[in-house]
Amino acid sequence: MTQLLRRIVLIVPVIFGVSIIVFVIMHVIPGDPARLILADIGASAEELQELLHALGLDRPLPVQYVDYVSKAIRGDFGQSIHFEQPVMGLILERIPATLELTVTSFILSMAIALPIGVLSALKRNTVIDYIVMTGATLGISLPTFWIGIMLIMLVAVNLGWLPSFGRIDYAVAPQRITGFLLIDSLFTWNIPALKSTLIHLTLPALALGTASATFSARFIRSSILEVLGQDYVAVARAKGLHERVVITRHVLRNALIPVTTLIGLRMGALLGGAVVTETIFAWPGMGRLVIQAIYNRDFVLVQGVVFFFALIRVTINLVTDLLYVQIDPRIGHV
Repeated sequence: MTQLLRRIVLIVPVIFGVSIIVFVIMHVIPGDPARLILADIGASAEELQELLHALGLDRPLPVQYVDYVSKAIRGDFGQSIHFEQPVMGLILERIPATLELTVTSFILSMAIALPIGVLSALKRNTVIDYIVMTGATLGISLPTFWIGIMLIMLVAVNLGWLPSFGRIDYAVAPQRITGFLLIDSLFTWNIPALKSTLIHLTLPALALGTASATFSARFIRSSILEVLGQDYVAVARAKGLHERVVITRHVLRNALIPVTTLIGLRMGALLGGAVVTETIFAWPGMGRLVIQAIYNRDFVLVQGVVFFFALIRVTINLVTDLLYVQIDPRIGHV
């Protein structure tokens, strides 16, 4: 409990630091949101000044930040300039789509990386190892946006097997309960909606998870090879234990702690990669929302979305730290 409280306390300055950086950047970069709003109507200087006052942009920057933080603590992140809706409502509407894509991509990447990494380590310096590592190196070298575009061209356009955009066919959309379409489809036992969700989710999850799978496979291989060289593994083999027992009880368990670090890192990377993937596949998540906000100079919405991205990231790090203690209790005393 002490470790948990200490780590939660450490999250606070991180969140405040992120909020300060984003707030300052959005207010010092070129472009005036008030001018963008009034650009099409040829507003006068007086009207421009009135809008600046209404948005609170005519006050000193520190005063604006204190006002923003004081409201954000109460859950009020302001009104989106472009969408003219509360920022909190827009974020809560888009979060499920981003988390659904990110978690699915992570599960897919680990389902590929774990067996491949273990196999490559156990078959070190064999043809299988060379093939796996060559493929992993190639996968890391390919950017996510290129993989996404190639999947759209090959699978969606040329073959017509899967859709290239959207999250579900609206004709079969399930009743909204949690916002997670997979969960809502199961809750309402809407099989057509479940199938449509999985079909739409496949290409974005593949594009986002491929690079992560190749990186994870290399990491897992290195972790297992390091454990295989330890003395206790040699002792276990000298005792006559079956190789399967040595691998499952001694190698994989002790290789799990570095892999836990990998889980936290990859989840954060996938969350960041979702911005590009959602844009390519027109996925209605937070990544696409922040791109729209940046394009429209909607600084209020950008601040809110980035804040939530940071909150999710530090939460992932917190869960990773707690997993450390569960895997190896000695870490909790460090």
